[in-house]
Amino acid sequence: MNIKIMNLEIETKNNGPKRLFVTGIGTEIGKTVCSAVLTKYFNADYWKPVQSGDLYFSDSQKIKEWVGEHTVCHSEAYRFQLAASPHQSAKEEGITIDLNEFKLPHTPNNFIVEGAGGLMVPLNDNEFIIDLIEKLNIPAALVVRNYLGCINHTLLSILTLAQRKIKLDYLILNGDFPQDTNRIICKNLPKETKIIRIPNIEKITKESIKNTVQQLEKIDS
Repeated sequence: MNIKIMNLEIETKNNGPKRLFVTGIGTEIGKTVCSAVLTKYFNADYWKPVQSGDLYFSDSQKIKEWVGEHTVCHSEAYRFQLAASPHQSAKEEGITIDLNEFKLPHTPNNFIVEGAGGLMVPLNDNEFIIDLIEKLNIPAALVVRNYLGCINHTLLSILTLAQRKIKLDYLILNGDFPQDTNRIICKNLPKETKIIRIPNIEKITKESIKNTVQQLEKIDS
């Protein structure tokens, strides 16, 4: 399977507003940093449907700090004190997350949605992040970081998206990957999926996000 090189600028012009749901193969793999890069690149609005913990410095606040205060960050549908899986955080506050409460904000702008953890993170006893993606009916961008087991987790995530008929627009390789890991993952991508490579960012700042975006633009030229 041939690896495809993305051209984000052409896609945005030809296909109208870009809408993506950023998910990952697990937790702590850099979804928010990757969301910041995409938000900056596409000059997009940002939405975190569920914020669990870190209310003093939420993901929306991070996006504003890293991308710019002008960035439109839509209000979360749910905000919880406990830094845990959404269903657990909600239960701690006597709340049951209702999938019907999630409605994609109305905006003509490009739009980045960031999920919590991976596809099968529970929102309640019966529904998961993948159900939210399906309800919102927008393509996914899957963030991958290199660690022991990442090939298995990546291919399972790709398979799960395919089973739900959710389009995987982008696979985001966050950081450095061994050649064999890179080859196996890329060989098993859907034909329409494009690859974004984001280098390791030692210190996350507005300037480092800007520099990363500029590197992506050079790759696309």
